[in-house]
Amino acid sequence: MLALTKKTGYGLIALTHLAQIGSGQVTSAREVSDLYGIPTALLMNVMKELASAGYVESVRGARGGYRLACEPCDITLADLIIAVEGPIRLAQCVTEKAGENEECTCKVMAQCPISDPVHRVQRRLSDFLKKVTLAEILDPTASLILD
Repeated sequence: MLALTKKTGYGLIALTHLAQIGSGQVTSAREVSDLYGIPTALLMNVMKELASAGYVESVRGARGGYRLACEPCDITLADLIIAVEGPIRLAQCVTEKAGENEECTCKVMAQCPISDPVHRVQRRLSDFLKKVTLAEILDPTASLILD
């Protein structure tokens, strides 16, 4: 089964919350975790990863926390997943970039009957995730079905 990880789900919740509270507004990871019942320590780690990737900004001080660093239309599901999980891979033999120096550990790769179809599905899934923006997720009228 293909499913979002907890980290990705929590990151999506946090980004959605930050987008809904308004431009420039700051909220703490603890506030978000309390509001949505998310483990604070895990959410803090996710927020650090999102800040490192440039999607949120960390604000220090007594009234510190996080705020969006980008417009919701500029953050995609692919951006989020890559920021908190690393490269999107449907199977271990699939890499995002051709020529990546990552060794495939699959023992049957040379004779694999599904290698080409899995790679095609990987490309379509990746393309889809790159097109779905946070703005679309926030808009209940947006159609997430792509042509």
